[in-house]
Amino acid sequence: MNPIIPWVHLFLVSLHLIEEFVWPGGFGEWYRRVYPERGASLTPRFLVWINILLVVMSLGAAVLRTSENGIRLWLIVASIAAANGVFHILATIRRREYSPGVVTGALLYLPFGILGYAWFLSNHLVRTDVALQLAIIGPAYHLFSAWNHRRRSQHMG
Repeated sequence: MNPIIPWVHLFLVSLHLIEEFVWPGGFGEWYRRVYPERGASLTPRFLVWINILLVVMSLGAAVLRTSENGIRLWLIVASIAAANGVFHILATIRRREYSPGVVTGALLYLPFGILGYAWFLSNHLVRTDVALQLAIIGPAYHLFSAWNHRRRSQHMG
């Protein structure tokens, strides 16, 4: 395996976080403005912890490299990132405005997720049934997260 592949997510996540929170930034404010029904629970604390978790998962995938757990963790991060890319693309289309994170989500997260899954499958490093199960995690997390933010926001307001 190319020694760069395990580290791809750490690099991509870093670029995505820069786009969302540094330059041009403003993701939290944007999210609360365009999704007021669920935005109250998207606190700065939540954003810090959820992104720390994603960085730790990306780092874990890099450290575990080609072990079975390393590959599975890499694919989970790819699934979460690709689903996040789809979220940003759909939000940009629906709202007809820039969603902080759409550039890295569309140009990096989504293609690298698809290419990564194809690469691991074509090199027989993961079984198809396992890859499909792992691929479901990203969209499931995003749907659960949206539902949970809506539920928590209703209780906060």
